[in-house]
Parts: sequence; C-alpha cells; structure tokens
Amino acid sequence: MKKAPNINIKNKRAQHDYLVLDTYTAGIVLTGTEIKSIRDGKAGLVDTFCFVLNGEVWVKNMYVAEYVNGTYNNHQVRRDRKLLLNRKEIRHLDMETRTPGLTIVPMRLFIDENGRAKVEISLCRGKKEYDKRATLKDKEGQREIDRIRKGHAY
Repeated sequence: MKKAPNINIKNKRAQHDYLVLDTYTAGIVLTGTEIKSIRDGKAGLVDTFCFVLNGEVWVKNMYVAEYVNGTYNNHQVRRDRKLLLNRKEIRHLDMETRTPGLTIVPMRLFIDENGRAKVEISLCRGKKEYDKRATLKDKEGQREIDRIRKGHAY
C-alpha cells in the first residue's frame, strides 16, 4: 500500500484574525488534477471562507494551483468546491452562521491516512483589534518562558 504524503496546509491568517468556537473535519469534492496538485503541496487557504447554500457547505476562493502535467482538462484555480459533512453538522453550521458575527473558516487542508483530501473548518467569531494584541502578547510571553526553561536566556 502506498504511503500518503505528509501534506498539512494551514491558514495562519485565520488563526490570528478569528476566535475558534467549534471545529469540524470535512471531505472535499475534487477533480483528478486538483488532488494531484494538493498532493504536490500546491494549495493555499488565504482569504478563503465557507458558506451554506441549499443544505450544502461550499468553500469559496480556495487556491489550488494548476497541475503541471495537466492537459486541456486542467481545473480552474479558484473555483467553489463542495465540502462533505453529515446533515446534522450542516444544519448546526447553518443555524450558527445566521447569528451575526459568526462565520465558517477553513483552518487546515491535509491528506488523511487513506490518501483523501480533508479540510478542517471552524465556526469562528472575528477578533477585535485589542484581542489580537492580547493574543500576540500572550504568545510572546509563552515564547519567553519556553526560552528560559530551555536555558537559552540571553
């Protein structure tokens, strides 16, 4: 059996801009050339978001580079892609996103142990500017503590 590649594409900007309330793992509907590009690590989650339409969850603006060896059958780089969740999860996300201030954001794109592309999506609330500064301050403090514990104080 072929070993799945270690692909882990993160949305670092979303981790900075949003407060994560709930997380789901969803499958994603892809064409042949899209999965090949993702396995090559040529994808990005910058400026992506998800929405619920007619009982289906879609990811919008996700970047998947054209496959190098693709022919005229190559895919569009930024098209809407359908996510695969069960009905209960879709209903929950639909009800929650009707609340002002909540959105669904893709946090991570990865290949699971079976070789399938998965997207980790989160129900998020946007952070205020002071929340972002507090998060950075806490992160810097934790980094300093770790540095001291390891004996690398300067």
